[in-house]
Amino acid sequence: MAETFKIEDIQDKVILVGVSRQEGDDTMDSLEELEELCTTAGAVVYGKIIQNRDDFHPGTYVGTGKIQEIKELMLETKATGIVCDDELSPAQLRNMEDELECKVMDRTMVILDIFAGRASTSEGKIQVELAQLKYRSARLTGLGKSMSRLGGGIGTRGPGEKKLEVDRRIIKSRVTQLRQELDEVVRHRDVTRRQREKNKATVVSIVGYTNSGKSTLLNCLTDAGVLEENKLFATLDTTVRKVVIKNLPFLLSDTVGFIRKLPTQLVESFKSTLDEVREADLLLHVVDISHPDFEDHISSVNEILKDIKSDDKATIMVFNKIDAFQHQTIEEDDLITERTNRHNTLEE
Repeated sequence: MAETFKIEDIQDKVILVGVSRQEGDDTMDSLEELEELCTTAGAVVYGKIIQNRDDFHPGTYVGTGKIQEIKELMLETKATGIVCDDELSPAQLRNMEDELECKVMDRTMVILDIFAGRASTSEGKIQVELAQLKYRSARLTGLGKSMSRLGGGIGTRGPGEKKLEVDRRIIKSRVTQLRQELDEVVRHRDVTRRQREKNKATVVSIVGYTNSGKSTLLNCLTDAGVLEENKLFATLDTTVRKVVIKNLPFLLSDTVGFIRKLPTQLVESFKSTLDEVREADLLLHVVDISHPDFEDHISSVNEILKDIKSDDKATIMVFNKIDAFQHQTIEEDDLITERTNRHNTLEE
């Protein structure tokens, strides 16, 4: 059975570590979001550390002085592991574990863990497992001594085969099987799309940053009954419903939420799901206008749309969660106008 990452099984008291490569970047905001991700995955954050440097340290992500600072903070807080805000190379992962003598995870591992817990349909589970296996396969060579011991007995090609080679073969075989299963799902989805084209159905796809309120909008327009929860990646699976507004029928689809630094493994594995966006005639880009970093969220979504070649589609921006302003002294209309003007200025 393929390995899955479970943060609650590995570490539950963590220190977050980030690298700021230029003044005024979004590293602190990214760490705040990483804290939300860790909380969603079941961990408790005991502290945050940021190092200012021109680039990531090739061997240990942060420099030796910062490694010592992390050690001291771990002793002080009794943390059991760290989570880095960027995807670590195999060497960085191994070296940091050796230096800190604790479990080291990165942002990608946490997101994969959340996706594994959220996937409910067979397609979603296949996509998540594929992403996990791709991530693990790329890191087998950096796992150190645990991968170099010799294997033997039933199930190996011979008594001299290394565990690394066994794991590579098992992962390759499982990936092939999952891709075949996913291809079958894609074939069924293609039949549905061809039927839509035959019926000349207009397709509208809801996109947006995770937890911006996409599922809420879908439920409001269609009574789909999709899970609504104030959590990151509450829903992963695509839902399509027919809608009629003023005698104009169309199909409305909800898609997986986006996030900054979305792992490439997930983009690749969720290709069939993201095809709903590629095939859409119109995009509804839902924005949590109450979030202080809403402009960054808009930019992150636009970057991903560009990556999947969907940035040229007709788009309606939907500003959501205006009720979150009720406790503020500024009038809602004025605040929304102010924030939309800021966004328009950035676009110009």
